[in-house]
Amino acid sequence: MTDAAGDLRVGPGRRLHIPIHLRWGDLDAFNHVNNTAMLKLLEEARVRAFWLPQPGEVAPDTAVLESSIHSGVLTLIARQEIEYLAPVPYQRHPLDVQMWFGKLGGSSIEVCYDVCSPVETAGDSGQTVYARATTVVVKVDAESGRPLRLSTTERDAWAPYLGESIEYAHRR
Repeated sequence: MTDAAGDLRVGPGRRLHIPIHLRWGDLDAFNHVNNTAMLKLLEEARVRAFWLPQPGEVAPDTAVLESSIHSGVLTLIARQEIEYLAPVPYQRHPLDVQMWFGKLGGSSIEVCYDVCSPVETAGDSGQTVYARATTVVVKVDAESGRPLRLSTTERDAWAPYLGESIEYAHRR
């Protein structure tokens, strides 16, 4: 299905589950993950989910982007939004960062996230969703600065993870 702009949208798709460990330095004076540290956690999840692995590394099937500075391709952040639902306490088990695509555009992707409590500690009540977020990433030619179309390889790898975009509950 495509929207009025011709961007690919379907739903509900599969989700990636990227485990991200907290660092003590991610906490603030209130003993929970600082809002700016959350952006770094989302960035780490994105890198692990989308950049090609180095020899000997394991990565999901969505890891198809060349990460070398010499690749001639940049991935730039056009927009980010986070809705905080509960404080994230320090814990030794990794957070379960669940990711999917809300939209695959011509040269952009809308990455959606649920930042959840560790799977290991879920118990009978299930996981706690600490935050929901959206990042719009644009693929750009490093030399010219012009947007680059998503490749067939990228679309094929990411299409199974297309789902509904996040609708934020607390928007005014």
